[in-house]
Amino acid sequence: MRALQHPDVEDLQLATVLSALADPIRLRIVAELARSGGIVCGQFDVPVSMSTLSHHLKVLREAGVLRVTPQGSYRTHELRRAEMEHRFPGVLDSITKAIEAL
Repeated sequence: MRALQHPDVEDLQLATVLSALADPIRLRIVAELARSGGIVCGQFDVPVSMSTLSHHLKVLREAGVLRVTPQGSYRTHELRRAEMEHRFPGVLDSITKAIEAL
């Protein structure tokens, strides 16, 4: 399994992060990750096909919102909480709290 590229924290752009979070499915993914801490790709509870889920995960990864870590034959997805907090203090926490309130 090839390693995936993740943007450096200094390269994260707020507009890109907010754009990635503007989709309801991606917000649902972020909410699941916030609750669980990490999820294997096939275990997300979203009403989309696997290929569409993969696209949403790629958008979030490329925006710098999540990190994908190979674990043998599967990949674990987790929020980049500390890095996001360092770059944009309070943004990810505010978004995850707002999602929980819905």
